[in-house]
Amino acid sequence: MGRDRIAVTGASGLIGGALVRSLAADGHEVVRLVRRAPRSADEVRWDPERGYVDPAGLAGCAAVVNLAGAGIGDRRWSAEYKRRLRDGRVNGTRALAEALAALDAERRPRVLLNGSAIGYYGDTGDRAVDEDAPAGTGFLPELCVAWESAAAPAREAGVRTVFARTGLVVAREGGAWGRLFPLFRAGLGGRLGDGRQFWSFIALHDEVAALRHLLDRVDLSGPFNLTAPQPLTNREITAAMGRVLRRPTAFAVPAPVLRAVLGELSSEVLGSQRVLPARLLRSGFAFAFPGIEDALRAAY
Repeated sequence: MGRDRIAVTGASGLIGGALVRSLAADGHEVVRLVRRAPRSADEVRWDPERGYVDPAGLAGCAAVVNLAGAGIGDRRWSAEYKRRLRDGRVNGTRALAEALAALDAERRPRVLLNGSAIGYYGDTGDRAVDEDAPAGTGFLPELCVAWESAAAPAREAGVRTVFARTGLVVAREGGAWGRLFPLFRAGLGGRLGDGRQFWSFIALHDEVAALRHLLDRVDLSGPFNLTAPQPLTNREITAAMGRVLRRPTAFAVPAPVLRAVLGELSSEVLGSQRVLPARLLRSGFAFAFPGIEDALRAAY
């Protein structure tokens, strides 16, 4: 892409914030979609849970990147929090897609890059899966299917639509690793459960680079797994954390304790997802930090 006007939701989040910084550094004009009254010309009002977006703010943008949504692991999955997780993603995506479809063709963004997650595949155990694998069963797979399906109005209107199925992002500032780093630095880190479950990770740098790649390549559409090429078990990642941070990793957390503390959310911590970025690699994307130790050092 040249120097374009790009609308971003979730711009205050871990990934969205890093993406906005990257786009702005390259001279792109970033429009942030915000839930409050806009305070400047580069902000547009929207309410994802209620399915509202000001379409005028999207007119003339080259692309829309939708990364909004309450954090999957921010709290226990009560019925109310599940509703919030679903409504923000599904209603927000549908509102954006319908707003894009309603714009005149000459003012309509060329691409919708929509967030998604490897939760789409459910628990895959030791089985490696790529983008050709079907959706799993359970709350998160059903959420991801509905989330991606909500973008249909944009795709049907001819907008190139891409789904970024992101794994566990290795970063100090937030997400799962934002919580792990302090524990391991204090010498309190250790495997979770039996440690045999696969974790599909990606360095924040590579996450942003992959999003930029998907924005720039006009021949790419559909789902892409944003995960490093070689998923590792929680036991292997725990050992790598100990080596990089030079701390002991003896404090294993038994599965029953995790279930008692996290409730239904524990299924995502103890579940195994061995997800491969097959389409991303075939498209020519090169990872800067493909290994876990490189990703950890880049973050730390």
